[in-house]
Amino acid sequence: MNRILALVKNNAFGIAILACAAISFSFPAAFDTWCGVKLLKLVSPAIQLIMFGMGTTLTLGDFLRVAKCPWLVATGVVLQFLVMPLVGCGLALAFGLDGELAAGCVLVGSVAGGTASNVIAYLARANVALSVTMTCCSTLLSPFMTPMLMKLLAGRFVAIDAWAMMVSMLQIVLVPVAAGGLVRFFFEKPMLAHKKTVDRVLSLISMAGICFTILALTAPSRATFFEAGALIVLAAVLHNSIGYLSGYWITRLLGKFLPLDERDARTVAIEVGMQNGGMAGALATDVLKSAAAALPANVFSIWMNFSGSVLANRWSRKPIGETQKGEEFT
Repeated sequence: MNRILALVKNNAFGIAILACAAISFSFPAAFDTWCGVKLLKLVSPAIQLIMFGMGTTLTLGDFLRVAKCPWLVATGVVLQFLVMPLVGCGLALAFGLDGELAAGCVLVGSVAGGTASNVIAYLARANVALSVTMTCCSTLLSPFMTPMLMKLLAGRFVAIDAWAMMVSMLQIVLVPVAAGGLVRFFFEKPMLAHKKTVDRVLSLISMAGICFTILALTAPSRATFFEAGALIVLAAVLHNSIGYLSGYWITRLLGKFLPLDERDARTVAIEVGMQNGGMAGALATDVLKSAAAALPANVFSIWMNFSGSVLANRWSRKPIGETQKGEEFT
């Protein structure tokens, strides 16, 4: 019984994500409209709230770490915007997907790393400072990288308005992150004085926001899931797995030439494999105007958070060793 309770505790977030998806899938009408407001319209504000929370965690040290160990951050960010978009496009072509579903596969591979990756990195005994910095960098670059990648790779499936997507991402990402940064700047002392409470509240807000996006995006894409559910699930599992594997083993290979260690390999694997599915879902509904395009991101988010929890649980029980080349990053 104790082992079961420990398993549930260690994978609580992944289980919560699965529960939200199951509830929304079973009762789609309950998550369509609340008080006359379509829940889909609240997805972007939910992501903005998460981005605002991320902004309040940013410090000068996060940016100084980039200058101190640029190869560490560059490894993850380059793989983030190289491997995942190409794999998403490749899987769409391999599975014969077309139109909005294919564009959705590319979209989920073209966004920034997921905010949940920082929690997973901590649980996996990875390099948390590197994880936070990589997430911040990929998030700040995403308003420019994502539209470009979508135009190049998803333009063959649907018409992509790169400019509209960039404007939308600036509103969803950079504005709330900047607002959060200003709050941190003006209220840094009281925030540091209550750091544990602030961190706990921000984590809960982030997790609640992710759960809400799952509920809001699952309901309208239920019919599409019945049509191509098996292929989309398989594509999501492969996409996520290839991200983990490529991030880990490419970093290990680069470790022969650069000061990258096991902790860094775990961190890059998590950052590359875990995408900001909520952001992809928000762009699918706001810019592509398609619930079908949001389906790959939604399925990916559900699987990613579950697999990330399982991976973190496994790595947390696997010792890394006493000598850590990447300790200077923290």
